[in-house]
Amino acid sequence: MTSGQLSRTVAVVGAGAAGTMVAIQLCEAATRRRSRFELVLIDPAPEAGRGAAYATRDPRHRLNVPAGKMSCYPDDPGHFVRWLCRHGEPDVSADDFATRYRYGAYLADTFGRAVIAARGSVIVRRLRSRVERCDVTGACARLELSDGATLDADCVVLATGPAAPEAAWVPEALATDERFIADPWAPEALNAALAEERADDVLLVGTGLTAMDLAMSLDRPGRTVHTVSRNGLLPQAHAVAPLPPAPLSPALCGDSLKGMPLAEVRAAVYAYIGRTVRAHGDWRPAVDGLRPVTAGLWSSLTVEERAEFVAHDSSLWNVHRHRMPPATAECVARMARARRLRTYQGSVAAAESRPGGLAVTLADGRSQRELTVGWVVDCTGPGRLSDVLWQGMFADGTAVPDPMRMGVATDNGRLCDAHGRADRPVWTLGAPRRGELWETTAIPELRSQAAAVAEAVFSALTSPHAGARPARRVRRPTDGMGFTLSTGAESAAAYRSGISRLLKVCSGAEDAFVRATTLDPGFALGHAALALMGHETGAEVDVPRALAAAERSARDRADDHERSFVDVVSRRVRGTAAEGDAALVRHLGTYPGDALALAVAVPTIAFSGMHDLEETTALHMVEQTAAAHAGHWFHTSLFAFMRQEQGRYDEAGALAEQALTDEPASGHAMHALAHVHYECGDHEAGRIRLDDWLGSRGRGSTHRAHFSWHAALHELALEDTGAVRRRWAVQLAPAKVRGVRALVDSGSLLWRARVTDSWAGQVPIDDVLGAVSAEILERPATAFTALHAAIALAAADDLAGLSRLHVHALGADTAQREVVAPLCEALVCVVEERWAEAARRLERILPTLRSVGGSAAQREVVEETMLYALVSAGQHTAARLRLEERLARRSSPQDNRRLATLSAA
Repeated sequence: MTSGQLSRTVAVVGAGAAGTMVAIQLCEAATRRRSRFELVLIDPAPEAGRGAAYATRDPRHRLNVPAGKMSCYPDDPGHFVRWLCRHGEPDVSADDFATRYRYGAYLADTFGRAVIAARGSVIVRRLRSRVERCDVTGACARLELSDGATLDADCVVLATGPAAPEAAWVPEALATDERFIADPWAPEALNAALAEERADDVLLVGTGLTAMDLAMSLDRPGRTVHTVSRNGLLPQAHAVAPLPPAPLSPALCGDSLKGMPLAEVRAAVYAYIGRTVRAHGDWRPAVDGLRPVTAGLWSSLTVEERAEFVAHDSSLWNVHRHRMPPATAECVARMARARRLRTYQGSVAAAESRPGGLAVTLADGRSQRELTVGWVVDCTGPGRLSDVLWQGMFADGTAVPDPMRMGVATDNGRLCDAHGRADRPVWTLGAPRRGELWETTAIPELRSQAAAVAEAVFSALTSPHAGARPARRVRRPTDGMGFTLSTGAESAAAYRSGISRLLKVCSGAEDAFVRATTLDPGFALGHAALALMGHETGAEVDVPRALAAAERSARDRADDHERSFVDVVSRRVRGTAAEGDAALVRHLGTYPGDALALAVAVPTIAFSGMHDLEETTALHMVEQTAAAHAGHWFHTSLFAFMRQEQGRYDEAGALAEQALTDEPASGHAMHALAHVHYECGDHEAGRIRLDDWLGSRGRGSTHRAHFSWHAALHELALEDTGAVRRRWAVQLAPAKVRGVRALVDSGSLLWRARVTDSWAGQVPIDDVLGAVSAEILERPATAFTALHAAIALAAADDLAGLSRLHVHALGADTAQREVVAPLCEALVCVVEERWAEAARRLERILPTLRSVGGSAAQREVVEETMLYALVSAGQHTAARLRLEERLARRSSPQDNRRLATLSAA
């Protein structure tokens, strides 16, 4: 909403995980959409984000879900892992289990950042109080707080978290005893039991995840921790090396569930689990595979069937669905083996206070046993909504219980009245929706609900209302290529600057795009350009975050062209090579004048491009878009590059010279000309032309290292090894080059120098590896980067690194699986000096290399490695034939010398 519209207020009741995630989504949506409102977060807790679950400081209390599934953003699943890496845990993986306290810090930090980013749009207030009543009148709500204050709000989100345990099981004598702890997470509730000098036994009523955390905290020499529950079952453990979710059987998908009785659902689930166990030897992939359809399974049951499931199946479901981290399971198992943890099936039948402690009688229906303990702790889990706020809403009809009376009735989170209407400005999420969703309290479910509730609240906030003035039509700026931009004039100018610099291969493009998104956080194309640069060029960009921001912004505010380009970037980053190529083809077919998209399609100096030169790929795109660009220097530069890839060098050289005449700073044209000189064997002319350009129009090039690499290739071919070493020291050493370019240019040059006997002594590859992050080196996002990572690891004789890269490649896209994984195997043979096998493996890889992208000159490093292996294996005839074939294409003093040496041998 604009500043001229009426002020609106959103109240979020509860500042635990659920409420904080809603607040984050609301702040970020307001920032993107340039809307204004007041956000009031109400909770007595001192810090947002922790709630009861994430306030514990005990380092043994870990999340029950791997870090890779704990992001607070449904569209950015790796966000929490990246946060951990930036906050003191650089080696954490998606399969690790972080501490609960760290997760609370993550939510608090993410919320704080969202508030700071939204400070021009959202006024955020924190009220450390409790809401005791919510009265709705028409489209507004009035909240009454425990301190006597009131708050009027246009929209209310009730993120009250799990209800307090029901105490129906507690004997009267126990309920009034100070040694009964009804809420173990209340501040200082466990202080007496945790005191070092006390070793009295403890009884935990309940055997779920809460009980396991408390058992570890309470464990000490001389103490036995007793646990009891109706089933006597402890939670199962997560696998140390988890398998992916198993594919669902047809009986559990889609319309198959409609009208299926509980008995058939149960049979289908057991059959699915049985097939999974037979296939994988583990039931966990089946239970994890059920997660996306759990709500559908639950909703397909009648109320009577749900009650039957809760009575007969829920205990077995819970111990398999809600599992312990491996470290917790090991600790619990040690306690059990030492008899410091004992578990019983049954219930508390009676309790009596005695001088030595509490005498508690447990009964299982067949027998009884008596325990003497110092404390009894209620770990039975959440009960029904019984606090004063919810009871008041039930009493006045503002809310109605769901049919199971486990929570509240809603329509996608919006509270329903007794007639099923959801027209009141009150929403809820998480535990209060348990009756309609069953699984609703874990972070993967909460974050999706938070995003949906925030979107619904935002829609209600920004819907037309009395007094609102119609928005003034504003002429939209353009991107310099004729496409309009969904942003303001200042951010559009920054974006145009970034595009201009990117097309010229000049430095400063990333800074320009950052400025554009800072000026307008809802500018989809700015975020998409940053994600693209981070993914393809190694720019220091949080790629998943930038891509998620682009996708959210495109949904909020973008035209068809902008949404199409964001889809291209999304598929290029997250999808397969084929999906990315298909999206580019569609986009350029509709918008042939989009120069940035065309740059992405062509495997030049800036991007890895499409992956072959067939009719529907890069060359076709350049030819088909010619009319739209009408001889523009950028299009001519790309045409020059594609022609040299076809071996049409005279035509390519003429096109490159034409583009450089029109725009002398065109890095793409100079790059194409460098390839023409190399492939034609004009090494001296090529070196001179590159050095002249780098010293004049190319001074501001963002890829100076790559142009220096080209010049060094000429020097290698000329056998000017002194010049190679000087160029390395001045232009290609890690002090000058870092990140992806250090691999692609510096690392590959060192390897080529080594395998052609052009570098005396050890090559300084360790310096290169030190300039590259482990993420790029061992988990590269693209096949092109992965190929060069493999070369650098081989140059360092790093067998362990090659093994890790090999594992990554097998689980990555098709090009990495089919090219990089076999390349790693071949390079292992090289490092281990199994030359003949290395040569055979490398020869098999050569025909598939084009799919990794890049240029023929870059991919030639694999052929050089094969020649090295052939010569080392004594297969001189095969090596000589390769060199003769290459010399027939281009002259090279280096290849002439090597051929003469082989002929003499």
